[in-house]
Amino acid sequence: MATDIVAQLADSLAKTAVVEEGELSYKGQGRKLDNAQSVEEIVREIQDFQGLQALRLEGNTIGVEAAQAIAKALATKSEFKCCYWSDMFTGRLRSEIPPALNSLGDALMTAGARLTVLDLSDNAFGPDGVKGIEKLLKSTACHTLQELKLNNCGMGIGGGKILAAALTECYKQSSAQGAPLSLKVFIAGRNRLENDGATALAQAFQLMGSLEEVHMPQNGINHPGVTALATAMQHNAGLRVLNLNDNTFTKKGAIAMAQALKHLRNVQVINFGDCLVRSEGAIAIAETVSEGLPILKELNLSFGEITEEAALVVAHAVKGKAQLEKLDLNGNSLGEEGCEALRETMDGMNMADLLGSLSDDEGEPEEDDDEDDEEDDEEEDEDEEEVDDEEIEEEEEEEEEEDEESTGNQVSTPPSAPRPPDVSSFLSFPSPDKLLKLGARRAALIEQQVDVSDATKTAEAFLKISSVYKEENEDVKHAVLDSIDAVLKKAFATPSFQGYSFVSSLLVLLGLIKSEDKVKPVLVVPGHLQALEHVVRQDYFPKDSVAVLEAFMSRHSKALESCDNSRNILQSTLQRVRSDS
Repeated sequence: MATDIVAQLADSLAKTAVVEEGELSYKGQGRKLDNAQSVEEIVREIQDFQGLQALRLEGNTIGVEAAQAIAKALATKSEFKCCYWSDMFTGRLRSEIPPALNSLGDALMTAGARLTVLDLSDNAFGPDGVKGIEKLLKSTACHTLQELKLNNCGMGIGGGKILAAALTECYKQSSAQGAPLSLKVFIAGRNRLENDGATALAQAFQLMGSLEEVHMPQNGINHPGVTALATAMQHNAGLRVLNLNDNTFTKKGAIAMAQALKHLRNVQVINFGDCLVRSEGAIAIAETVSEGLPILKELNLSFGEITEEAALVVAHAVKGKAQLEKLDLNGNSLGEEGCEALRETMDGMNMADLLGSLSDDEGEPEEDDDEDDEEDDEEEDEDEEEVDDEEIEEEEEEEEEEDEESTGNQVSTPPSAPRPPDVSSFLSFPSPDKLLKLGARRAALIEQQVDVSDATKTAEAFLKISSVYKEENEDVKHAVLDSIDAVLKKAFATPSFQGYSFVSSLLVLLGLIKSEDKVKPVLVVPGHLQALEHVVRQDYFPKDSVAVLEAFMSRHSKALESCDNSRNILQSTLQRVRSDS
């Protein structure tokens, strides 16, 4: 008899393991629960469990009638807090899931439960399934919700919008009662949310401002959705983990996310692997890492089409991160020598053991086609400039002829005053003579003309001004440097100005980084590098950007071949500035 009792007890414990106090678990038992009869034992144990706070039903399959029976038992459990209900509809028709969820949700509302965890991951219920929990999410039962896990549920854009609206309503109602929803963990990977779904959720996230962990990998989100999420994240000051793996940032999304991360101090894990951040995006993120994120533990920028130079910038950015545990740059475009250079850099900072594997590196990007394109572009640019110059000369000649005719017909009219200096003309077609003719106020005039709120336009203006630099002509030299200082001082003093975007745009325009926007690089002349050598020595230029420039200037590039002497001088200055800082 005693043996039978022990056997029954052991069997009971195997089926209903109480993992934690207040928790009843049927996890992973593979039960097929179709009707009320099949859940009689579960119902009885729920009813008998005093102070039930958590119910684990993962790894079973529950039909509508069975869910209704369980719900009836839960309707009296006022202390209930945690729903661990992932993977519990395997083999069920999608039409069965919403009514089953509605029954369970209604029971929790009836009981007066105050949920902290709702986990419905790995239930492929689609938008209709979200409708099944919509009423629950809006109710007082979810005013206390801290963790919402909906991974791999196939919500789609429609489901994402329904979910966002429900969370927003929950926040508004809970706020009206003096205890706003403070969701801490949100998990919704593999849901095909795309841009519209992500944007809708971003609005809810921004409203709540309480998130500590966000996991939204594999959702088909492109830069508009990423940008919306970036805006939302900067309003969540307690954010610790951000996982957006396997979405498509591109440069625009990466720069937006880098800017958002500048507002955060508690981030420990960043997973932007397989997000196509590219070199420009990686540089932007590196600058943010270098300037802030003091307790960063993990940075994943794998499989992002990042080149050697940008990867080295990222490596330098993590120097001094005392809590760093892993840097993942696998699957990028470093090449064999680039991988070795990255390892040496990390080793030189005593951080070699923190660098992840580089076994899946894609190798250096092929440059032949790009170089051919660049040559074609340069020829086209020269042709266009020649045509434009001819057109301007023709227009000026026509205007002169008109003036002469007019003068001939109206002898009494006094000669017109000379035209005032034209900054637009200089910036459109720079020449030393035009710059000097702008007079003593040239720097102020040019500064007023350049839109320094736009990093790309500022970089373009820098290259146009510096293109007329002449080391042997003191007047031109000082005019160029004064003008550049005026523009860049104003730019870097503007709060909204993005320094890393300026440097990135500069590198693109110099032909040192490929741009996804298909920007035509300029024909690099020594003046560009000579003026830049002056700029990096100035107090207004951010020292964090010096390492970025040094990495790219040290690389052999066809774009800089005609300026070897100027490049060598710039390299020396960059090394000196970085060692002094």
